[in-house]
Amino acid sequence: MSRSTVQLKTPKGTRDWVGDDLLLREKIFKTITDVFKRHGGIPLDTPVFEIKEILSEKYGEDSRLMYDLEDQGGELCSLRFDLTVPFARWLAMNGHVTHIKRYQIAKVYRRDQPAIARGRLREFHQCDFDIAGVYDPMVPDAEILCVITEVFEALGLGITIKINHRRILDGLFAVAGVPDDKIRSISSAVDKLDKISWDDVKKEMLEKGLSDEVADQIGEYVRRSGNINDMLEMLKSNEKLTSNKDVSAGIEDISLLASYLKAFGIVDTVSFDCSLARGLDYYSGLIFEVIMQAPSGPGSQSKSPASQVGSIAAGGRYDNLVGMYGKRPIPCAGISFGVDRIYTILKPSSEKDSKTSPVSRNLDVYVMAIGGKDFDGLLLERMAVTRQLWKAGIRAEYMAKAKPKSLQQFKAAIGVPLAIILGQEELAAGQVRLKVFRSDADEEKDMGQLISRESLVEEVQKLL
Repeated sequence: MSRSTVQLKTPKGTRDWVGDDLLLREKIFKTITDVFKRHGGIPLDTPVFEIKEILSEKYGEDSRLMYDLEDQGGELCSLRFDLTVPFARWLAMNGHVTHIKRYQIAKVYRRDQPAIARGRLREFHQCDFDIAGVYDPMVPDAEILCVITEVFEALGLGITIKINHRRILDGLFAVAGVPDDKIRSISSAVDKLDKISWDDVKKEMLEKGLSDEVADQIGEYVRRSGNINDMLEMLKSNEKLTSNKDVSAGIEDISLLASYLKAFGIVDTVSFDCSLARGLDYYSGLIFEVIMQAPSGPGSQSKSPASQVGSIAAGGRYDNLVGMYGKRPIPCAGISFGVDRIYTILKPSSEKDSKTSPVSRNLDVYVMAIGGKDFDGLLLERMAVTRQLWKAGIRAEYMAKAKPKSLQQFKAAIGVPLAIILGQEELAAGQVRLKVFRSDADEEKDMGQLISRESLVEEVQKLL
């Protein structure tokens, strides 16, 4: 194919990041990382691809979405699908690590049908926090839910954490009459209840071999949700359910969890949802998913990015995954934040009052020079003042032209909060002009206040 016929585009389900978008994403990373560190998290980085066999059969029906790589050098590899399985592989390889709070921020890859406007991509970031090791029941799980709450409080987003327990779900299926070999595939169908109607979910279960009667029994349970205490009472009042050992064990775990969440002061953030199943095969206990609180006001939900992106974080307990790679099982619980979906929600609010270019918004000060007929541009002086600001940790820039025109410089400074304006006479007197950009009608007439060159940094820092 000749150069002229190549279509210039990013691959489907990917995007370029630049300027303001990247700055917002970095701010999200920092906000999340600060919470991870506050809870004692230790950073980990793993390869972007893994031996295919290590990833295989860990993701249930979603395994078909893995990106397989060509065999080079006798190893079949795949791009990582998430950060949890690589973490489990790392734990299994490092036998001396028995307890760790680990976090990782990295890209993962899924051969999914993309919808960029809703934050669904084929290449995207996950931010994971996991607690590995043997602890008293539900103590790490409660801390994970606390981490979730703190992250979204710091981001200024109202959320609901939906929880369920795989043992309760498995027990419900057993009581309803689902064969053991169909539990995972039926779980996958039930997990779609937040996206499609019960009739469509039931139709899928019938197609997977369940009888109409069994499907209706499942529907009686999985269409229920509410606060933890009310849901626990509902489950405990059903003798048919409590006689099942899995349901009984799950109820015990959730009861314990409720007391810990009350101690953390976050119990009202949590909703117990019997339809939550989480499709990944490695979950073994508590599972959870985070959704945005629905915006109020007529018609607001349909227009809100929050209503488009679905879950913005998810995770759970996976006690058996590490043991799949060796003889030493290590219980784990973790959460993964979907940064690109969080970005999609935060982006509109960051644009409300913005009329800036993607490049200029990353500056604090623009250094410019203005003069008359014999004006030489004061390039050396602009360089010296800019360097003075840089050394003080202030983000500054000047136009890389020897004799820039005034209008060019003012256009380049759009969106920058402050300007330092140099003039030949002012410099001779040891002074510069400090201008605060405004949006009123007198903007162009305002050339700022005269300040001494020595107090320049101090005055800029006051305004910033």
